[in-house]
Amino acid sequence: MANALIELIGYTRSLMRIYFSYVAVVFMFSAGIPACAQAAPKEVAGTLPWKCHIIDGTSRGADGVKLADVNRDGFMDITTGWEQGGVTRIYLNPGPAKAKGVWPFVTTGLTRSVEDAVFVDLDRDGAVDVVSCCEGGEQSVFVQWAPKAKEDYLDESKWRCQAIPISKGMTRWMFCIPMQVDERGGVDLVAGSKEPNGRIGWFEVPENARDIKAYKWHTISTAHWIMSLRAVDMDGDGDLDILTSDRKKGPMRGCRWLENPGVHCVEGVSPSNRGQDARDTGKPSKQAWSNHFIGCQDREVMFLTVDDIDEDGLQDVLVAAKAPKASEIIILRRLDAAGRSWKEYVIPYPEQTGTAKAVAVGDVDADGKKDIIFSCENATAPKSGVMWLSRRKGVFDGDWLAHDISGPRGIKYDRMELLDVDNDGDLDVLACEEREGGKGLGMFWYENPHGRSER
Repeated sequence: MANALIELIGYTRSLMRIYFSYVAVVFMFSAGIPACAQAAPKEVAGTLPWKCHIIDGTSRGADGVKLADVNRDGFMDITTGWEQGGVTRIYLNPGPAKAKGVWPFVTTGLTRSVEDAVFVDLDRDGAVDVVSCCEGGEQSVFVQWAPKAKEDYLDESKWRCQAIPISKGMTRWMFCIPMQVDERGGVDLVAGSKEPNGRIGWFEVPENARDIKAYKWHTISTAHWIMSLRAVDMDGDGDLDILTSDRKKGPMRGCRWLENPGVHCVEGVSPSNRGQDARDTGKPSKQAWSNHFIGCQDREVMFLTVDDIDEDGLQDVLVAAKAPKASEIIILRRLDAAGRSWKEYVIPYPEQTGTAKAVAVGDVDADGKKDIIFSCENATAPKSGVMWLSRRKGVFDGDWLAHDISGPRGIKYDRMELLDVDNDGDLDVLACEEREGGKGLGMFWYENPHGRSER
């Protein structure tokens, strides 16, 4: 009876969507002059939550979604770490006809306290491997080597899991991205962590990537609690820089990017960080990775995304953030190609949602306008944990509508991916949740109702 009552409350609440014009807090960092305008939220009638299709719910604490087509069948596959379950898994997309059922998967390694998992063919043998970042008491970065034979990919016994020796016990690893840093050999690994010993840096992968004892670590910057890492050419000079969000109070808090000094200057750690840790190896860099803040130093920033949301030809940054009194979506509007000038636009989270966690951008209802999708943590029933925002005017005009996706089920969501899973012409939402019912909802996707049959 109690569960039925909770569902009824959630269903009733989900029949409301929230119209609101945002608290537009604008700040141009190059000028340092703030300006702001406020408007109160309003509620209007809305729609039902989307259908939820469970991909896997057999472990505990699913934490993050990363995509790649590992078997080259044209469908995007998933990797995720199960933090409380202590494993990393890969899910092979069965295609649109079977996507609403459970997906075939393989456990690639035992990875206690795993926070992040990412696909990368590290040894360049054609079989896509996985790298997992672990915090807690594990504090290691694990490489899980894929079997080379395609028919063995889902055979757990054919996978080999190894911790990168130099990573062990260094810090609480939170996030990793593949990135070619030194243009020698194969791809390198850029990683970020949280305190103690929080940092951003890169693992220099040797020519023989399987020689895991030969990996070298290079610190680029100190950090407090890294939430996001993105490899993006932020200044248009042709090389990849590092975009990051750091949530914890301190001098590195906020959204910033680290400027790649160029291949001839990244042989080792930057001079300003030399000696920070005895594990820094290699020759000192000829030039440091310069740090450029783009916003949100006064907020607890969570996951970010990159998108030209106003379609002016410049890539903007959006981030979910916690402010002292509320959660917000921050649009960091880029004003120049060099990535030095930015404006902040703040969209408050609607009422009856959890606190900020992640944000994504895509045209949800196929009306030609870019929409915003966001997720939450602390979304206890009857609050919603995933919603999407549509607009009737321009991106910065403050005329947004909030639509439910998840309903009241789910408490702690993570980052999301947008993908047309069922091939019906619209973007579905791939997500995970780690608290509902004690072990979480697991890995799943929400079916967008705005498919071909709806138009």
